Amino acid sequence: MPKVTVLVAVYNASQFLRCCLDSLQAQTLADFQAVCVDDCSTDDSLSLLRDYSQADPRIEVVHLSENRGQAHARNEGLALARGEYICMLDADDWLSPDALERSIEVFERQSDMDSVLFEVSMDGEDRSYLYPLPSFRQLSGDEAFRLSLTWQLHGLYMVRADIHRRIPYDETCRLYSDDNTTRLHYLASRRVGRCSGVYHYRQHAASATHAVSVRRFDYLRANESMRQSLLRLQAAPELVAVYENHRWLNVVGVYLFYYLHGRELSAEERRYGLQELHRAWQSIDRSLLSPRQTRKLGYRPMSRWWLFRAEEWLYFSLRALLGRNQEQSI
Repeated sequence: MPKVTVLVAVYNASQFLRCCLDSLQAQTLADFQAVCVDDCSTDDSLSLLRDYSQADPRIEVVHLSENRGQAHARNEGLALARGEYICMLDADDWLSPDALERSIEVFERQSDMDSVLFEVSMDGEDRSYLYPLPSFRQLSGDEAFRLSLTWQLHGLYMVRADIHRRIPYDETCRLYSDDNTTRLHYLASRRVGRCSGVYHYRQHAASATHAVSVRRFDYLRANESMRQSLLRLQAAPELVAVYENHRWLNVVGVYLFYYLHGRELSAEERRYGLQELHRAWQSIDRSLLSPRQTRKLGYRPMSRWWLFRAEEWLYFSLRALLGRNQEQSI
């Protein structure tokens, strides 16, 4: 049984795939399994994967006949994972040569260590910088979960295989749902640590999660899936309340997206967006919301949908006006 399984979801990544696979072959920890799942690529990614697999039996290739997104591809790979520990590596990213070894060292120093974060280098065309993690050597699962809600902890880590099998990737949405998996892995961990091995995250000029698209409203469904998972896993009521407050902030945040970019969407997309916002607004458990948060303009849940929409229009209009006045005064 290999020590580590690395899950690599691949879709039209031939431009960067060699860098990714070369970084795996260069690992100082030789005892790994890489399960590379081609998500029905239309470029020569699959051919490249097969070339590497023929030369290195540690690299295994799965080809999917239908494109269903990263979460599904990783779950297909997860079903074949034999490692004691599991991590993911995006096909356009790469690892420092000691990344796997340094993570395993942390696990083996402490028997109750269940998740270990890599250091993350954010690598763009013009500059690179380290992801600013808070100062810690180890955290409880609850502490890591709370910090991950605002991404003070990133989602690039290694986790014990039994936790990952119990909590596979959330496939609710093509975007955003994988955030849920990270947070649930942290919550299920007894201890969460960090290592000095580096995950190199390639930053692209245009990210799908920041593009103006109707898919932005999927964030609301991903959030609802996360809440259902917390309830299903019988998370402490306090943590459910913490997440519900986080979910409420996201409802307001997605409404800001609608306010700013609604005109860039089609009429049908605008209707869909409003329906998703309405449904999410209705689903919020107002009894769990912090009074300190809901007293502020823009964050009051309101008793009627039209009142909430009027509040959001007023709040974001005032913010825009204040921003213009500040620019004129400079």
